[in-house]
Amino acid sequence: MPPRGLSVPVVTILDRRGEVLEDSQREVVRFALQDGRGADIVFAAGTTGEWDRIDIRRQQLVSRVTVEECHRARPGAKPVEAWVGITAHKRADTLENLVHAIEIRADAAVLAPLSVTDIEDVVDFVTRDVSQVFERRARSIPLFLYDNADIAAPGKAPHLHTRDVKRMSQLDYVRGIKVTASKKVLGNYTRAASHFKRGGEFAIYTGNVHLIFELFAPTLGWAGRLRHHWNRYWTGRALPAGVVAGPANVMPRECRRAWQVCQDRDQPLMERYAAVLERFRSACTFTRAGRPVSLTIACLKAALAERGVSSSDAVARGTPALEDSERQEFKRRLDELARFAATAVEPGFLSEPPLSPLPHRTLDHA
Repeated sequence: MPPRGLSVPVVTILDRRGEVLEDSQREVVRFALQDGRGADIVFAAGTTGEWDRIDIRRQQLVSRVTVEECHRARPGAKPVEAWVGITAHKRADTLENLVHAIEIRADAAVLAPLSVTDIEDVVDFVTRDVSQVFERRARSIPLFLYDNADIAAPGKAPHLHTRDVKRMSQLDYVRGIKVTASKKVLGNYTRAASHFKRGGEFAIYTGNVHLIFELFAPTLGWAGRLRHHWNRYWTGRALPAGVVAGPANVMPRECRRAWQVCQDRDQPLMERYAAVLERFRSACTFTRAGRPVSLTIACLKAALAERGVSSSDAVARGTPALEDSERQEFKRRLDELARFAATAVEPGFLSEPPLSPLPHRTLDHA
C-alpha cells in the first residue's frame, strides 16, 4: 500500500558554481528525518529541489544521497521511504533518471509527465516507455505521478486529465499522484480515486500543506458543518493520504505533527500549527514593484543555513534569489517565527538542529 503521512521535498544544496554540496545535502536529509520524528518520506529532485534548473547529473547525485541517508540503519528509528524525482526536460533524460532510480534502489520514482517537453501522449509514455525500462531491468519500482500547473511545459495542459490518470492507474506500478493545486483540482482526483484501483491502493497527496487544515477541519457549529459539507462535495468524501510540504525542510517535526493533529481533527492544536505555518509563508513573501512575491525556495535555503543545517543558501540559476535587504529582513522574520513557535508548538515537536552546525556562507545564487 502507498505510504501515508509527511513527505519532505528536500531542497538541493548548491555552491556558487551550481555544484551540489554533498556533505550539506546529507545534513539536509538527516535534518528532515529527525531521527525518526520527522519525514515519513523524503522526496528528492522535485520542484523544491529545482529539478528544472539543474542537469540530470546533479539530479542523480541528490537522489543517490537521499536514498543512502534514508536507508542508513538507525537503531530504533522508523523506516523512511526515499522517493526520487525522475522528471527532466527531455524524454530520454527522464528515462535515464528512471534507470538510475532503479539502480540506487529508490523506494519510488516521481514523474511530472506534463513537464517533459517532447512527450506527446503521457499515457503512452507511462504505459509503454516506462514499462519497457522495467522489463529490461527485470525490476520495477512504484511510480507516483506529479501534477503541478506551475511546471507544466509550454503548450501543455496545466493539469493531467482525470481519464488519463485513471488509465495509468491500472498499471501495477502506478501507485498515486501528488497534486499541487486548489481544493477543486485536488477533488477531481480524490472523487475519482475509488475508480482507479482497489480502495487505498492509489494514493492522493496534496502539495499544499495549508490545505490540510481546511480538509480535515472538524464539524463544530454551523460554520464547521457548512465547511464539512463543501469539503465532502469537492473531494467526494475522500481525503489525501499524505502531504508534501515544502516548509517541512525547515520544520519537519512541526509539519509531521500538523498532519497528525489534522488526522485527529483536534481543532485547538490545528489552529496552533496552522498559525505557525502561516507565519512561515508570510515570512517568505516580499513586495517587489508593488506586488507580493513568494521567494520560498530561497527562504528555505536561507533558513537551513541560519540553523546550521547547510553551509550554503545558493539557489540555482533562474530561481529567484533574496536581495541583500530581503535576506536581512528574512533573518529577522525567522527569529520572530522561532520565538512564536516556541510558545505554540507542543514540547518535543520543535525540530532539533544538528549538534555540530555547519559554517554558513551567504552565496545568493549559483
